[in-house]
Amino acid sequence: MNQSCVFLSLGSNLDVREAHLASALNAIAANPKITIRRESSVYKTAPKYNPNQPDFLNMVIEIATSMTPQQLLDFCKKTEIHLGRHPSTLKNSPREIDIDIIFFDRLIFESAGLTIPHPGLYERKFVLAPLAEIAPDFICPKTGKSALELLNSCLDSDRVTRIGRLADLKTDSDSHGVL
Repeated sequence: MNQSCVFLSLGSNLDVREAHLASALNAIAANPKITIRRESSVYKTAPKYNPNQPDFLNMVIEIATSMTPQQLLDFCKKTEIHLGRHPSTLKNSPREIDIDIIFFDRLIFESAGLTIPHPGLYERKFVLAPLAEIAPDFICPKTGKSALELLNSCLDSDRVTRIGRLADLKTDSDSHGVL
């Protein structure tokens, strides 16, 4: 069975953000068609595009999967809903969890509901910093640049602060707002 190398970005800015990230990781790991290979540290980031909301916690994971890109997208969207994400009519609104496909092998793909590589990644330090942490030499098939080169050339000036490994962060209600 062929396994694809995929990078997913995870983010949360509602309630106990660490718990939402942990729940997403658990749901992803529970899928028999997915193996988590690596996970970045967690980064506290300013909200992009809509500043009137709480800060995000973001991370990137590398997975191996036998799923197709569309199957993985469907799984990610179902996981978001299962973990409490409420569909909003407002773009870039606060959310319990957000799971985005960043890269899927070296595929360049575009359909009505899915673009790979993720079209916003080049302007998002909150994706590029954790990606460069775990895969600095991964080459973007669209630009030919490594993840580290993409991070170093990113014009995003928003605050992105590494706060540690998810396993080391508190995930109980006492941690809300402390970071």
